[in-house]
Amino acid sequence: MSESASDLQTARLEISGMTCTHCAVTIQKLLLRKAGIQDAQVQFPAGTGEVRFDPHQVNIEQIKALIDQTPQYRVQKIEIVQQGRSRDSGHADYQLIIIGGGSAAFAAAIRAEELGISTLMINEGLPIGGTCVNVGCVPSKTLIRSAEAAFHAQHSFFAGIKPKGADIDFARVIQDKHALVENLRQQKYLDVVRDFARLKIITGRAKLVDDHTVVVNERESYRAEVILIATGARPNIPQIPGLEEVGYLTNRTLFDLTEKPESLTIMGAGYIGCEIAMAYRRLGVKVRIIEFTDRVLRNQMPDISEALMRYMQEEGIEIWPNFRAKKFERDATGIHIYGAFSDGRTHHFVEPGHVVVATGIRPNVDNLGLESAGIRLASNGHIEVNAYMQTSVPHIYAIGDVANTPAYVYTAAYEGKIAVNHAFTSDQEKVDYRVLPWVIFTDPQVAGVGWDEAQAEKAGVPYEVSKVALSEVPRALAARDTRGFIKLIRQPETDELLGARVVAPEGGELIMTLSLAIKYRIPVQELAHQLFPYLTLQESIKLAAISFTKDVAQLSCCAS
Repeated sequence: MSESASDLQTARLEISGMTCTHCAVTIQKLLLRKAGIQDAQVQFPAGTGEVRFDPHQVNIEQIKALIDQTPQYRVQKIEIVQQGRSRDSGHADYQLIIIGGGSAAFAAAIRAEELGISTLMINEGLPIGGTCVNVGCVPSKTLIRSAEAAFHAQHSFFAGIKPKGADIDFARVIQDKHALVENLRQQKYLDVVRDFARLKIITGRAKLVDDHTVVVNERESYRAEVILIATGARPNIPQIPGLEEVGYLTNRTLFDLTEKPESLTIMGAGYIGCEIAMAYRRLGVKVRIIEFTDRVLRNQMPDISEALMRYMQEEGIEIWPNFRAKKFERDATGIHIYGAFSDGRTHHFVEPGHVVVATGIRPNVDNLGLESAGIRLASNGHIEVNAYMQTSVPHIYAIGDVANTPAYVYTAAYEGKIAVNHAFTSDQEKVDYRVLPWVIFTDPQVAGVGWDEAQAEKAGVPYEVSKVALSEVPRALAARDTRGFIKLIRQPETDELLGARVVAPEGGELIMTLSLAIKYRIPVQELAHQLFPYLTLQESIKLAAISFTKDVAQLSCCAS
């Protein structure tokens, strides 16, 4: 039997026995399972609830009995407050409003649906899926893999193997990238929430007008008990004269070029710049990197930067450290870049292809109305949050790249679940990034977890370093590819692993093992005594652990 809005009634309840937000969620889910109940909102600590129901299917006595049958909850009072009218417009329209539509937002929405939370998601800018699936992880990593296939078709580490080259259909590579992005956006985002009963997704520009109200496109207003900001970040564009006028690319636009560029000048030698440089060089593009500091990956220790820079240069990538662009101009010959080195020398060159800006990210906080809600920013411009992802306003949360937390897709999803659990259940789990593993997808890959030497030094913790070159690892010797090393940092008195860094082909596959070793305080000598399979890259962990007490060059194969 269908009903119109005029048939529905609204009852207000006073409920005893609730001790936390999770209690309210439990009662709410119980009510929503009853035929005839169209909506239910229960609040803790107010101890109240509102139920919108079809009186032809259920009455207020049955609603009261539904709650009273539980062990601890009791309805102290129930009354009809609206008959033949929709809910009071001053009431919260949703329990949760999510501003954003990326990985963090979807993780939050999935958890909210599991809890029976009524949720509105407001997305604007990038399509559903946000940075990762549309312009970040997915397109970049599939291009990196395409480039690796081209590289290995043209280069061999074995003297007896003579590769005959690769026929690169650049347009097809980009076409296949588009198809992958579209498929994953559909399968991992839209299809996942397609049947969600409590989630509504709309497109529009959201702005906070107070700490409970969001206006969309300056027209429609929505209220919520909890607001979650997941607006992500965008490329940071430096303010350099002429840059806007000559035109530039970022990771949001570069991956859409269907015609292979003649050349690229990449501004920035962080992980995005280095990944782009190696991928496009291997696809046959001339690549130059300009970096205003003294090395690539400036946040890593010098030995990592120096090794990666050497491997990149061996593949024909030009790297200009200590160079800062000062001015850009364009004419028929290309883009003129004027700049200076750190020692004062000036230089001018022409880029006949494109300039790619890879100089970090900027949080999407502009015109969000954060000041209207009283939300504070951190010193880096991102939204300041605590370990529960709460902002300076306790019922407003920020997650993902917009928050002042590590900017990875897997941390964004983790934060979404943490925030919703904290807001709507008794769960008090905090974000914990002490053993956060990370990977840079160059070749060789760079991966790490925990502290490096500089961080241990800054913390005032005594440390020792074991560093084993891949030339000591049987797997690398068999593959004839000994580029890189593995480095472990331990506390010598406790034998506790403090951190690890890996530079190796597929080195990212090692880092989770090392992360778990740190998390569960596995002594380094325990790693040294474990049976790692011979001729795997994982064996390098054992060799690095042994290297604290022995010279691995003096050991036979598999010996410890």
